[in-house]
Amino acid sequence: MTENAQQQPPAPDSELPTQYAPAEVEGPLYERWVERGYFEADAKSEKPPYTIVIPPPNVTGSLHLGHAFQHTLMDALTRRKRMQGFESLWLPGMDHAGIATQNVVERELGKEGKSRHDLGREAFVERVWQWKDEYGGKILGQMRRLGDGVDWSRERFTMDEGLSQAVQTIFKRLYDDELIYRAERIINWCPRCLTAISDIEVEYQDDDGELVSMKYGEGDDTIVVATTRAETMLGDTAVAVHPDDERYKHLVGRRIKLPLTDRTIPVVADTHVDPEFGTGAVKVTPAHDPNDFAIGQRHDLESLTVMDERGVITVHGPFEGLDRFEARSAIVAALRADGRIVAEKRPYVHSVGHCSRCKTTVEPRLSMQWWVKVAPLAKAAGDAVRDGRVKIHPQEMEKRYFDWVDNLHDWCISRQLWWGHRIPVWYGPDGEVVCVGPDDEPPTGEGWTQDSDVLDTWFSSGLWPFSTLGWPEQTPDLKKFYTTDVLLTGHDIIFFWVARMMMFGLYAMDGEVPFKTIALTGLVRDQFGKKMSKSSGTAVDPLDWMNAYGSDAVRFTLAKGANPGTDVPIGEDWVQASRNFANKLWNATRFALMNGATIEGDLPPAEQLSATDRWILSRLNETVAEVDALYDDFQFAKLSDALYHFAWDEVFDWYVELSKTTFMAGGEPAEVSKRVLGEVLDVTLKLLHPIVPFVTETLWTTLTGGESVVIADWPKDSGFRDTAAEREIETLQQVITEVRRFRADQGLQPGQRVPARLTLDGTALAPHEAAIRQLLRLQPEGDTFAATATLPVGGATVALDLSGTIDIAAERKRLAKDLAAAEKEKAQATAKLGNEAFLAKAPDNVVDKIRGRLSKADEDIARIKNQLDGLPQA
Repeated sequence: MTENAQQQPPAPDSELPTQYAPAEVEGPLYERWVERGYFEADAKSEKPPYTIVIPPPNVTGSLHLGHAFQHTLMDALTRRKRMQGFESLWLPGMDHAGIATQNVVERELGKEGKSRHDLGREAFVERVWQWKDEYGGKILGQMRRLGDGVDWSRERFTMDEGLSQAVQTIFKRLYDDELIYRAERIINWCPRCLTAISDIEVEYQDDDGELVSMKYGEGDDTIVVATTRAETMLGDTAVAVHPDDERYKHLVGRRIKLPLTDRTIPVVADTHVDPEFGTGAVKVTPAHDPNDFAIGQRHDLESLTVMDERGVITVHGPFEGLDRFEARSAIVAALRADGRIVAEKRPYVHSVGHCSRCKTTVEPRLSMQWWVKVAPLAKAAGDAVRDGRVKIHPQEMEKRYFDWVDNLHDWCISRQLWWGHRIPVWYGPDGEVVCVGPDDEPPTGEGWTQDSDVLDTWFSSGLWPFSTLGWPEQTPDLKKFYTTDVLLTGHDIIFFWVARMMMFGLYAMDGEVPFKTIALTGLVRDQFGKKMSKSSGTAVDPLDWMNAYGSDAVRFTLAKGANPGTDVPIGEDWVQASRNFANKLWNATRFALMNGATIEGDLPPAEQLSATDRWILSRLNETVAEVDALYDDFQFAKLSDALYHFAWDEVFDWYVELSKTTFMAGGEPAEVSKRVLGEVLDVTLKLLHPIVPFVTETLWTTLTGGESVVIADWPKDSGFRDTAAEREIETLQQVITEVRRFRADQGLQPGQRVPARLTLDGTALAPHEAAIRQLLRLQPEGDTFAATATLPVGGATVALDLSGTIDIAAERKRLAKDLAAAEKEKAQATAKLGNEAFLAKAPDNVVDKIRGRLSKADEDIARIKNQLDGLPQA
């Protein structure tokens, strides 16, 4: 918090408008928070640190419901910790998003009839920076709209100077430690993006293809192989069989004719081949398949590249210049004409890899690339979770994490792009290779060139927890705020990002973990639990909902669905319900203010409090304790639900209503209840603030006159409990609820007054007669009172005079009919549950449903009999 902020507290409003208008409140309120520096963390503070770094959204991105969901939870965590007295830092920033951003700018150039090659590398990169400055970072403004309490003074970008220095530093260290190397391997290649992509950037889907079986060799040397990629046969350099397969032992070591070419290729024996699958023989194309590449390495086979970077065939006259898919059809036709096709199966549904960004079919391709040797780094990342230094929440997600880090292949980190961190390696005229650190001068002179590739985006974002704090410099921020406390992110990017940060953090920070807890969330779904998509019309722009219902309503809805690790369904009806909750909160606080609720002075001692006051204070402290425990367990859905029901059910529906009688009576009890109501609202608004910050700020500052709830103290459980008062009010609630239900069953209007005699002597309800009469609309009995209905409930008796209000005979007839239906339902359910043959065959869910019907029938019978007993004889 800035010094200026401390000197200029806001003047609280004297009263609240009749209605809450989020659109008028949220924007100005957020800017006031930022101007006063509430979200700025102080590295020199003696307060204990609490740090979260934001998963950096792409510079090309805009706020979607997944962002809104995770940002709501991170904001709630950091706001609460700030209120608890921690030096709370939520650090924002953006990722340069190499392929995605380059694609955007290349499309813009395409509209001008140009390509990046027309501009050249330097001019193109400058163009990307111009685009970033003008259009990038749209999401940052949308984060403000959501209410993200981030420290904007520390905003970072993965291509800014400091982070670029961090990238160059760690590359150099890894290179010097022989953990980065250059090698020719099979990689995933996108012919559209014209770059290598990592395994986790490949999306697999079932596509319709064709399976072609074809004959290689002649006469006794004939062998049949099958493939879904016939075009790659031009690059075959062997056929492989299992060494124990008797069918082919006579061929192993011999060379056979490769169709459509003038080449012969060997038959090799390799245990990778499954003799039970297909013909037991496989074609080997080392330059275009990862498994074939491994076979080629074992048998010293030649690797022939037959496609260029765009997937165009580069060899063998008739097919040269054809696109890979055109070549596939042409080659099959040529083989068919040559009598080489044994069988064709189409459509043949099989799993095909696609680029996750442009959806183009990925092509396995032999290529010289840069790699990270991940084995020692991945072991350290696994050990940090196994030995408890890092907790994964929920714990059952640990298996997915271990399945990944324990089986990691070396990571291809080079990308054939121009936008990104260029690989800091120079090549000399005589084959020299020099890796340059940030403090080194790159070699100069004739013949020296820098590697043209850039690093995978995930390489730089893998440094995020420490590079954003100033590493490799030993900054005050790094000392104060590293290790970060929580990484809150979706379970879908454990592989992309979480494991990378673990590996790099442990390596760069001498074994210090990058975060203490990994809190994994699910994904946001539509209200039916299905994936949201633009094509199906189920995708939602959260800004539309914020405009309609307010940011608090969207945040509260998302938090209420946030069970750890599980997907979050959300629908507009639920956002409307959250808006209604904000309105209820507003109206209840207006009522309290109009009736003199206050936080001035200490709470009166327990002996001066009514049972109603003691009950709500007891429940308040229980709620504080419950919410704290749920926060510490990342149970956002449960804590939101607990707050919702405490505020709506207990404070608004009961305590506020019961207080009305006290306020009308006046005197000392009314003054005491005004102080208690102020206390309850003060604490409730603080508890709700991290999730619904805007409405709570407005209400809290008006109620208390305080500067801001953002910097208010988080409530503490005082330890006050009064189980006797809780039992007393529970009995009172039971009486009021039962009589209300009886009135509704008799068709009485909610506001219709009915004469009643209350027998409360000798019960704990005696002090509550005025409240009972007020809430139930019960008049004094009068001289002509005749008890036509008597309800024994909660140790008390409520006798009602319903003469002139209902037809007793008709009501008895109606209830008798309902009773008969309930008893019939019970008999049918009982018979089914008593049938052993039925129970043996019926699914569990069917049996459970019938048990539910039986329980419901029992409840209905008891309720109807109670109503009949309450009616006089006709």
